[in-house]
Amino acid sequence: MASIRQERVAELLKRELSILFQRESSTWFGGLFITVTQVRIGPDLGLAKVYLSFMAVPDKQAALERVEREAWRVRKALGDKVGKQLRRVPELNFYIDDSLDYVDSVNKALQS
Repeated sequence: MASIRQERVAELLKRELSILFQRESSTWFGGLFITVTQVRIGPDLGLAKVYLSFMAVPDKQAALERVEREAWRVRKALGDKVGKQLRRVPELNFYIDDSLDYVDSVNKALQS
């Protein structure tokens, strides 16, 4: 169970990363439409798991690899935004959030 501090930091990171992906998507990621769905942070606030959703992308794994190649740039820009609020900017690990695909498959199964 996450502490209140972890939840607050995770929400801060989610908000700032969402803004960052929205603003820099065209230059850093070739115009990918990226949504930050969830951020989970470890108890020591040193590692953040960032779950991303990609819209209208045929190969989500390739899109995730593109984001991972630019992870250093994302972390640096994030540090510029939240550096005054956090002592240390956490390391970012990116994952594909496939919960929407799962919901679609369940809906299709129920309609059959």
